[in-house]
Amino acid sequence: MAKVKIERLPKLDQETLERLIEIYMRGYEGMREYGGEGESYAKRYLRWCWNKAKDGFFIAKVGDEIAGFIVCDADWYSKYEGRTVGAIHEFVLDKKFQGHGIGHKLMERCLEYLAERTDRVELWVGEKNEGAIRFYENYGFKKVGQSGIWVRMVKDLKRKEGNASE
Repeated sequence: MAKVKIERLPKLDQETLERLIEIYMRGYEGMREYGGEGESYAKRYLRWCWNKAKDGFFIAKVGDEIAGFIVCDADWYSKYEGRTVGAIHEFVLDKKFQGHGIGHKLMERCLEYLAERTDRVELWVGEKNEGAIRFYENYGFKKVGQSGIWVRMVKDLKRKEGNASE
């Protein structure tokens, strides 16, 4: 496999959006209840993610191909926490690239990004998505609640002090 690069998505053009939608749709095969209502939903949702968290929108590239992405929002108001925390809005890897450590590289980049900006991160994951739940637990996320088919997980971060944005 070619070298994996994790980089901030520089722009969301039509070609990139189509690739992200393809990855998103493939990622939710067999778990449609978690993946929204198809491609038009995915397009709206990914545009929302881009507008909400441009700085934390990271892609994994294998050669010239986008293999997956993670959307890390450092400025999310959590009604459960009653304050602003970090959030992972979306995290999906093309199935053909799974099992090569690429998801770990994306998650590590995301947590590094969020640790410079916040002390806690939350995410929601489908209750039947056991592989993802285990993956998050391995990174220290804890299940703290549930709403319908979604499980809320949080992780406390050791905030890195002294960065230029403070």
